[in-house]
Order: sequence, then C-alpha cells, then structure tokens
Amino acid sequence: MLFNFKYFKEVYYAFGVLLVVLAIGTIGFMSVEDYTLLEALYMTIITVSTVGFQEVRPLSDEGRLFTSFLIISSFGTFAYTATSISRYIVSGEYKSYFKNYRVNKLVDGISDHVIICGYGRNGNQAAKTLTAHRKRFVIIENDLKMIEILNKDGFPHVQGDATDEATLIKAGIQRATAIITTLPKDALNVFVVLTARELNRNITIISRASSSSSEKKMRTAGADNVIMPDKVGGAHMASLVVTPDVVEFLDKISVSGEDKINLEEILISDIAENISTKTIKEFESDFHTGCRIIGIKKPSGEYLINPSPDFMLTQNLKLFVLGTPEQIAALNKAVGKP
Repeated sequence: MLFNFKYFKEVYYAFGVLLVVLAIGTIGFMSVEDYTLLEALYMTIITVSTVGFQEVRPLSDEGRLFTSFLIISSFGTFAYTATSISRYIVSGEYKSYFKNYRVNKLVDGISDHVIICGYGRNGNQAAKTLTAHRKRFVIIENDLKMIEILNKDGFPHVQGDATDEATLIKAGIQRATAIITTLPKDALNVFVVLTARELNRNITIISRASSSSSEKKMRTAGADNVIMPDKVGGAHMASLVVTPDVVEFLDKISVSGEDKINLEEILISDIAENISTKTIKEFESDFHTGCRIIGIKKPSGEYLINPSPDFMLTQNLKLFVLGTPEQIAALNKAVGKP
C-alpha cells in the first residue's frame, strides 16, 4: 500500500473527522432547508471553514439553529486537518516515507542477492566490497542511527532484528544466495545461522565470531565459513613483521574491485560451453585479454595453485583469474559472463 495507514494515521483521522462533519452538514441542510446536494455541500464547507460567505438562501429559524450547532460541533476540525497535512509537508516526513517506500519496493523485488546482518565496521566493509563487485545485497539493521546512515548512503535495507525469522523473510532470505552475519555477539550470530539454514537449505552462510569456542558451534549450526576478525587482523600484523614485502605484494592484489590488480573467480558452468574443451594455454591465447589463471578449484574442493598450461578445463571448475579491472572486464565479456 502506497500510503501506509500506520505512518499517515494522524492525517487519515483528520480527513475522516472532516468527512463525517461534511456529511452531517450536507444531510442536515438538505433536510432542514431543502437545499440541493451541491448547495448543501457548499453551505457546509463555508460554515465549517468559517470563511463567512453569504448563505445560499436566507435561513429559517431551524436553519440558523442547525448552522449554530454545526459551527460549535466542527469548531477546529478544518484547522486540525490543515495543520496535520502542513506538518507532514513542512517537517519533510513525507520525503522520508517515500524514500523508505522505494527502498522497501526494491527489497521486495530483489533476488540472487546477499543479506548482510549488521552495518557496523564489518558489515560496512562487506557492503563496500559487494558494491565494488556489483553484487546485489540487502542490509538488516535495527539501530536507528545506522538506519539514517543507510538512507543517506542509499543502500537497500530492512529495519528489524536479524534474529527474527520475519525480518529475514522480509529481506528475501528464500531468494538470496548468501548471508553474512556480523552481529557483535556470537550468540546472536549463532541464532541467525540456525534460522537462515532452516529457511534456506542451499544458502551460503558466512558468520563473524569473537572467540575460538564459538567457531565450532557456528559450523554445527550450519555456517559454511566462520571469520574471526581479531585473529585475522593479528596474523596480518605479525606477517608485516616477518615477511613485510610478501604481505605488501599480496595487498597489491585486491579482491575488492577497486585497485589496479584484481583477483576474480569464474565458474566454467556459468560461461560458454566450448571453453570446457580447451587447455589453459588455449583458453588464454584465444581470448587475448591479458588475464592469467593462477589457480583452480575442482568440484571435489581440491585446489590447484599455478596449474600447468596443458591442464584441460572441464565443467564445474572454478578459475581464479588475475588481471587489471579492464582485463577482467574484457574476459567476462569474451566468455559471456554478465
């Protein structure tokens, strides 16, 4: 519904009272003074609005009594209605409503997307990375300050508790391909994992964890991957001491879609079928994009690092391709990947 009753309740009530008064006045004037419908309606409007125009016809004593009753009973009704409408316009509340309405319509129509639970530091970074890769996503957030930021950033979102089944359904959990839960407490993330797996058996679930003891619980609950930001950050800082040049080199290879050299994965089943009859050497020479295949993931889950140029490509292999954003875009276009 475009004009949500709950949001515009005060305006609806004001209009309702005004319509009741207009109906009583119109019927009253038609009965007491034998006015036509148009005359009675006009007389009611000038009486309720207190503009003071002359009567349609001279009133009888009964008509004057009824008019007095109408003025007293409707005193302030017109002003209340005008004030209610003006407040929504002047305060800008209607702009906020229609912006939220557009966001809700966008969320209702989205599919094959990622759901991000929580818009804190980790959730914000996840949203930036997905945006860089042009991957659709919906954010679930309950904090009103964060909701204001999401409205400003223009990210599609749902206001509510991510642990609530109804909120996940509203965010399109049954149409989503993955969910990232970054809530501050491990217990909440475990609950999200359990609920998400129950609602969508095939969804990829990635959860944040603060303690090592929570990792096993999350995987048991159904999480495909569990990330511990503190552990990852500490290991990264230690690596900067032990092998600083290696870490700096790896940092130059970005998976965020923003740096000069990017790493991207391509699933062969998603692209042209004739590729599955080629070797890596033939694959790279046929397309001349400048990208290099540096790794392969087999359907069994086995990884091959720096595979041989004579390796034969088959269906359902996942290729890890290294190149500039322009080279990767050219490769995606060449193999027909959107």
